[in-house]
Amino acid sequence: MDARESGKIARRLEPLHAMVYFAPEAEPRYVEAGLEPGRMSYFAGRAAPMGAVSASVVTATFYNFSAELVGASIPRAWTLADPATLVAARFEIVDAALRRLLGDDGVASPEVAEAAGLARSAAEAANPDGRPLAGGHIDLAWPDAPHLVLWHALSILREHRGDGHIALLVEAELSGLEALLTATATGTGFLPGFARASRGWSREQWDAGVAGLRERGLLDPDADLELTAAGEKLRDRIEDDTHRLGAAPWTALGAEGTARLGELGSGLVRTALTNGAFPAEGVFAPASGRTR
Repeated sequence: MDARESGKIARRLEPLHAMVYFAPEAEPRYVEAGLEPGRMSYFAGRAAPMGAVSASVVTATFYNFSAELVGASIPRAWTLADPATLVAARFEIVDAALRRLLGDDGVASPEVAEAAGLARSAAEAANPDGRPLAGGHIDLAWPDAPHLVLWHALSILREHRGDGHIALLVEAELSGLEALLTATATGTGFLPGFARASRGWSREQWDAGVAGLRERGLLDPDADLELTAAGEKLRDRIEDDTHRLGAAPWTALGAEGTARLGELGSGLVRTALTNGAFPAEGVFAPASGRTR
């Protein structure tokens, strides 16, 4: 199996990891752990595997959020709840969310157990070199329950892929805002309004970013938010190279194992989406497939 195909499978399975960021169980549990309501739960919950890192580290590793938005939560979060407490809370959130989305019988199914074993084999082959978010997750102790093993393995694989993706964005000289703008312009991710607001960019910053990308010839000057041919070529190259840089764990799993995990995981993703893993409207562009 080539890198492009394994990359497509990785993207297809990503909702099983990303559902935690939209789970209604998350904020109440993080607040119970000591965090303040609001965006602090996301930043501290996702960063906790790296330890009590600074706001600049979170901005760098998350990449498309404004430094001002990150700085409103980090490092204050670490004075309210230590990272280990938040990691434990996160697994509790995942447990509750997956039981809601897949059902108790679903999380205990042979399919989840098989998928967990395959995903763990791939994740254990992920090299943390140059990949700080993946490295933080790799160093966590493995949970026991198969559905939590599956989620943790997919989290490692997702952050491993994402760290490589950021390296390519830096190489392409796309800032965090410019990366967000060009990704949004593909029509396969967030809707523009949600992308701007959720990542903490002001209208002025957003418009300045658009203007800069138009000057570079990457966005159409006569359209609201549309890539030029050069912009499409750049985003396609970044996507292909992201597949390539993220392929090693899947190569270690092997073509048969990767295909089987893709088959099992796709069924679980469909069930999770059907049961409301993500908001139905206002977040994802129709072409993203996240709400279908």
